[in-house]
Amino acid sequence: MNIKSILLLALAMTVIQCNEQEESKSTTLFVGTYTDAESEGIYKMQFDTETGKLTASTLAAEITSPSYLAISKEKDFLYAVQEVNSFEDTAGGVTAFSLKNDSLTELQTVSSKGAHPCHISLSPEGDKVAISNYTGGNASVYNVGADGKLSGPSTIMNHFEIDTMKTPHAHMAQWVNEDIYIADLGLDAVLAYDDEAEEMAKPKTTLSLPKGAGPRHFTSTQNGKFLYVINELNSSISVFEKDASGNYSSKQNESTLAADFEGESFCADIHVSADEKFLYGSNRGENTIVVFSIDQQKGGLTLVGRESVHGDWPRNFTLDPTGKFLLVANQKSDNITVFKRDTEKGTLTFLNEEKLSKPVCLVFL
Repeated sequence: MNIKSILLLALAMTVIQCNEQEESKSTTLFVGTYTDAESEGIYKMQFDTETGKLTASTLAAEITSPSYLAISKEKDFLYAVQEVNSFEDTAGGVTAFSLKNDSLTELQTVSSKGAHPCHISLSPEGDKVAISNYTGGNASVYNVGADGKLSGPSTIMNHFEIDTMKTPHAHMAQWVNEDIYIADLGLDAVLAYDDEAEEMAKPKTTLSLPKGAGPRHFTSTQNGKFLYVINELNSSISVFEKDASGNYSSKQNESTLAADFEGESFCADIHVSADEKFLYGSNRGENTIVVFSIDQQKGGLTLVGRESVHGDWPRNFTLDPTGKFLLVANQKSDNITVFKRDTEKGTLTFLNEEKLSKPVCLVFL
């Protein structure tokens, strides 16, 4: 091989490497929406993890009000709730999709076993999904087959049987270590269930929140020692710590709103950064993302500040895979806003936005 051929080969390899690097900057974002306006279902966008730029959305799957999405660990299946009460016996629906080359193919739709399902999550092993039915007041657990299809339900947690004086609203069901925890806005409680519970399960533990708090979503540190609950109705975050016996006890309550804020506001979503140094929560009404630093030894929260979402009604938000950006789905202003995240200070800086009708859930592939 002569010198000219060697140089051409080296140049070609450089071009290929540059193209691979360019491609590696882009990741796919799936967006769940409400379809009572212009949206038609699940959309996908490309996100540049170097610049924070979002592309315009394209329709990935036509489906009714997919208000919450979950992607399997192997990234080969996507699950979406249909937040309705008209699918089957006044229940909502849950749709399974195969996911290949960023494309969705519907596999099946089953009943959620309750009205208006608003959240879905996968077990750590990926062999089960938990669905929260808001007005149905229950949560159902389905088994996941190797083909991605759902069978069951294997378990139903009916909160109407727990307190007949209150109206339950199961808002989030998710695994924390070996158990399933459910935030119930109507019961002002987070209830824990044995993952191996029988068909009609009873809670093994109840974490009580202040009356009228309205627990909506929660998150935890990876080891499960600290649990953080965001309360929709009184705009607060409650911190729980697990003791040596495995029981959680209340440790701290912090308001998510500015002291001088006037008007109504309702919390929605909550996330901890991957390094567990910062916690973020969304305020619908004040229209901000509140930022707290986390004491990594004691789990306590200290206010860092808050940032306008540059939109209206921030429902769900997410951190991108690099942890350098935070994206917000603003339901009422029909936009998704992107913020650069200072990984040392936790603060947010607005970068850009993309329009989309009623975005309510953001999930990166």
